[in-house]
Amino acid sequence: MARRLIDPRIKLRHIGCFLEVARLKSVVRAAEELNISQPAASKTISELEDILGTALFDRSHRNLFLSPFGEVFYRYAATSFAALKQGVDAAGGALEATIVKVGALPTVSARILPAAVEAFTSEGQNAHTRIITGPNGYLLSLLRTGEVDLVIGRMTDPEAMLGLAFEHLYSERVVMVVRPGHPLLGIRQFHLRMIEGYQVLMPTPDSVIRRLVDRMLLAQGVTNIRDEVETVSNAFGRSYVRQTDAIWLISQGVVDRDVAEHQLALLPVDTSETTGPVGFTTRIDTTPTLATTGFMEAVRKAASALR
Repeated sequence: MARRLIDPRIKLRHIGCFLEVARLKSVVRAAEELNISQPAASKTISELEDILGTALFDRSHRNLFLSPFGEVFYRYAATSFAALKQGVDAAGGALEATIVKVGALPTVSARILPAAVEAFTSEGQNAHTRIITGPNGYLLSLLRTGEVDLVIGRMTDPEAMLGLAFEHLYSERVVMVVRPGHPLLGIRQFHLRMIEGYQVLMPTPDSVIRRLVDRMLLAQGVTNIRDEVETVSNAFGRSYVRQTDAIWLISQGVVDRDVAEHQLALLPVDTSETTGPVGFTTRIDTTPTLATTGFMEAVRKAASALR
């Protein structure tokens, strides 16, 4: 008798519920998203853990976080679930197959996506684009579950790339911007520690660039910033800096146009050590649709102007 490849007790409802709880870090929110009761969601997760013989979540915190085994299981389960969804859509000729779903970090949304989307839509293909923005971790979770076809942004840490592939498009650094007329712009012998006396808008701890920013500041002896505001909102950062003396640390692509139009100004500091690769992240187990391939080519052409 042939050995069964997967325990027959594991159902799609187990995998779907697990992926939602992992994404939302909450059984209650996952139950709402799946339109089931909270006890039913909890029971489904417990059943899956019993079948696998191990805990998938660390329940010692207010929010649920994946256990070490849960992290590994999530990557394989998400990839498999996404591949199955793509197959079902393709077999059924679903409308979603005509939509290129793109996860994009804010810097990409501001810098290369407008030109890429314009070029792609002008080709007259029977396809539409759906742009989803957010933190890198959130976008990668959507990629693994098939909610987006690709992610465009900074390359993430190697340990988070299991089952994923990265294609480099261009490199980008973090910059420090202030309002025109800011007091620091008039100082001839500017050095980085001068920012300690000002409010500083910093990327959030879960953002890709935060580690690079922290390392740069520490290397330059900046250890006593008076007041930090953590944000990933470009709209807030842009508005706040224009009307205060705050200093904004942000990816260059987000503020390129603002600087060119003299709405914001760069502080004279070398931030080259924060430079990192920006590009496509895709799943290695799926083949892009013709529309997705066409969109990616439009992005490559838009990015080539930045090299």
